[in-house]
Amino acid sequence: MSVKLTYYGHACFAIEGGGAVLIIDPFLSGNPMAAVQAADVNPDYILISHGHGDHLGDAIPIAKRTGATIISNFEIATYCQQQGVESVHPLHIGGGFNFPFGRVQLTIAHHGSALPDGSYGGNPAGFLLTIEGQTIYHACDTGLFYDMKLIGEKGVAVAILPIGDNFTMGPDDALRAVQLIEPQVVIPIHYDTFDVIRQDPQTFAQRVEQKTSAQCIILKPGESYELPASS
Repeated sequence: MSVKLTYYGHACFAIEGGGAVLIIDPFLSGNPMAAVQAADVNPDYILISHGHGDHLGDAIPIAKRTGATIISNFEIATYCQQQGVESVHPLHIGGGFNFPFGRVQLTIAHHGSALPDGSYGGNPAGFLLTIEGQTIYHACDTGLFYDMKLIGEKGVAVAILPIGDNFTMGPDDALRAVQLIEPQVVIPIHYDTFDVIRQDPQTFAQRVEQKTSAQCIILKPGESYELPASS
């Protein structure tokens, strides 16, 4: 079976595969780029990379409404429990777990993390997902780091990378990340939501396809990409 990725804007994706629907970093309310409202999504699992408001977003009310399980680091999972979320699964950097839909492993991410009440949000993370035999790397908010090469050695079908600069990698470092990871497909994220992270994704895509073997797919909020079924 295939795996479908739907971009909801900023860093938020819905992933359908393995008999489940996942949503990553559901910043929808207050997001000028969001393609849907929080009330429109009904995931089985919610993955949260770190505690900043543009990533934790609507995770807690969505989880309360739908009964979805929140997957995140220990600090964020505990915080969500304290806010009334019934089902959480804590992980930590380098650790992974085999869920019914596939595997989730947390990777390092060079960033910060604080929760809405100002408390410590634990280590920020990226996500390495294995669903239906396909490996998806959502880098979330991060700067460039050389261990991306090790992530790429797992055989990444899709790398979802920030290009906005200022808070994360910009286009130059994101291109270097593609060269380290060597994915089949790259999808740029975390740009244009705010003036300070405005970028030209078309120029980035041209550079990726000129300098690497990867295909760069630009998704507008609400658009989807379906991975070919693995053999």
